[in-house]
Amino acid sequence: QVQLVESGGGLVQAGGSLRLSCAASGRTFSMYAMGWFLQAPGKEREFVAANSWRGDNTYYADSVKGRFTISRDSAKNTVYLQMNSLKPEDTAVYYCAAAINRSTYLRLRGSYDYWGQGTQVTVSS
Repeated sequence: QVQLVESGGGLVQAGGSLRLSCAASGRTFSMYAMGWFLQAPGKEREFVAANSWRGDNTYYADSVKGRFTISRDSAKNTVYLQMNSLKPEDTAVYYCAAAINRSTYLRLRGSYDYWGQGTQVTVSS
């Protein structure tokens, strides 16, 4: 079993920044590909960013490219999502997810084995 706990969400003005954290426990963190997804009210969960389990590939949704950065600290078993230049349309619940030993298809929800409970991000205009 893997437990994922997100934190760092909140309310921010447009143009501001937030850093989300996702702490993982239960198995060897270095074996996981890690991803971030968002879900806005009434919409499906969609891909934001991912980092392959070897750390050699990073992927971003076009909507966040250049504004968001995914990174990981293996010593802390934590993955981060640094979000800059936030827009009101970034408002959503953000979820982190883990996929064991995966380097491909990381934009797909079905590729992930474990999910966190989500953290709310609200961007005011």
